This record gives sequence, C-alpha cells and structure tokens, in this order.
Amino acid sequence: GIDLSVFSPKESDFRAKHGIGDRFMVLGVAFGWGSRKGLDVFIRLAQRLDPEKFQIVLVGTDDAIDKQLPPNIISIHRTANQTELAEIYAAADLFVNPTREDTFPTVNMESLACGTPVLTYRTGGSPECIDASCGIVVDRNDEEALYHAILQIAEKKPFSPEACRQRALQFSEKEKYNE
Repeated sequence: GIDLSVFSPKESDFRAKHGIGDRFMVLGVAFGWGSRKGLDVFIRLAQRLDPEKFQIVLVGTDDAIDKQLPPNIISIHRTANQTELAEIYAAADLFVNPTREDTFPTVNMESLACGTPVLTYRTGGSPECIDASCGIVVDRNDEEALYHAILQIAEKKPFSPEACRQRALQFSEKEKYNE
C-alpha cells in the first residue's frame, strides 16, 4: 500500500520551474533505470514525440543515465522527499511505466493517488491496479501501441484526476497493512 496523505493531488510549480508550460508531460519514475525499467523505450519515445507538444521527465536518474539521454528529456536525479515526488506526479499529464519485469510497482499506485493516469506494459503485477477508469495497459514491448496510446490520451484526455484518485483509494497503506 501507499500513504494516501502524501501521495495525493497537489499544487506544484514543477512545470513552471522546468519550462514545460502547457506541453503534455509524460513522466517516468524508477530507481535503477535500465532496460528492465524501459529506459530505452523513453529514449526512443523522445525521438518520436513532437517536442513542441510533449515533454518527457524521468525521475531517479544519475550522471551515467544522463549521458544516455537526448537533450529533450528532463532528468531529475533525486527528490528531496516523498512530498516533492508527489508534486511531480501531480504535475504530469501521464505516467508511463514500460517496465519489463516487476512484481507490483508502487509507482503506478503513487501516480494514480496523485490524480495522474497510468500507461503500462502487461508485465507481472503492473496492470493489476489499472482499470478502464484510470489508464491503459499494452502488451509487453509493444512500443507502437505505447506510442499510440500516449497520442490518444494526449488528444482525448479520457481519464480524470478524480477517477485516478478513486482507483488509488483501494491501495491505502493502512488498509493493506491490516489486510
């Protein structure tokens, strides 16, 4: 479970601070970025998504990862605390998790709790917290489907922050610990 008092919709100056403006912000969060977590997928997405309309932000990077990233990806090494991370989730338009192996990614739940929909691969437990009200699941390694889902979500905006938050309520740490 997650702490729903920390991971919740929040006001944030993140977009202004990083010059994102009204571009559609695609967020990725991982610790230990690499092929397993889909770093290569984000690098290829950065080549395909129009930089005038889209901004990719990756959290949990480091100097070695920065050397692999194209200049149109914003790299955030660390957040000061969970509240700052929640502000970044809340600032995003879409959380993308192209993980190739995961048990039950906390990042998906954190994103939903902050009101941000999730797009993920059908990998391990990754799709389990997603339903039609809060995100899309595509087949593992189907980058074409992932790309088109991003475009569709950016254009149609089918998921509300309220629906995402509602879905996340079932992952409250208090209830899950008791369970």
